[in-house]
Amino acid sequence: MIAGAILAKAESAYESTRLFASRLFGKRGPEFQHLVGATIRSVTFGIVGVALIQSVFAALGFYVVRLPGAGVWSTVFLVAAVLQVGMIVLIPAVIYVFASANSTTAVIFLIWCLIVGLMDNVLKPLLLGRGAAVPVAIVFLGAIGGFMAMGIIGLFVGAIVLSVGYKLFLAWLGEMETNAVTA
Repeated sequence: MIAGAILAKAESAYESTRLFASRLFGKRGPEFQHLVGATIRSVTFGIVGVALIQSVFAALGFYVVRLPGAGVWSTVFLVAAVLQVGMIVLIPAVIYVFASANSTTAVIFLIWCLIVGLMDNVLKPLLLGRGAAVPVAIVFLGAIGGFMAMGIIGLFVGAIVLSVGYKLFLAWLGEMETNAVTA
């Protein structure tokens, strides 16, 4: 419902952010407005998207080994994966499977959980930096720092603040270089 309400006012929101960015950054306002949008998309795909992908694969493993409450485990794993601690949820699941299933099933499930847990090491660099005009490390550090400071909303706010700050710093350095050459 919230997303629907926001989407219904998307045109006016776009215009408001355009005016705000132009007022705040002058002639470079549209560039920074685009940077903020690209950073939000990058964090969404890079952190939330990877967490969803990992959760689907974790859920598949939970259902295959017939883990009791597999849906609950999958939901808890999704939240933990967004918080960047998904592997912690997999540990008790692996312990339970080792205690209740045969060793072959338990070892295969352990290997599956390792693959699921390490999946973000491959997917996150591919998806996190896509579309943003700043390095992946800037977006990632901003998202993690923002999360630590402000929670889930901080994933986005931290990445935006660090991305815009990075671009402002580069613009400031470029302006200093231009002033030094003309002086």
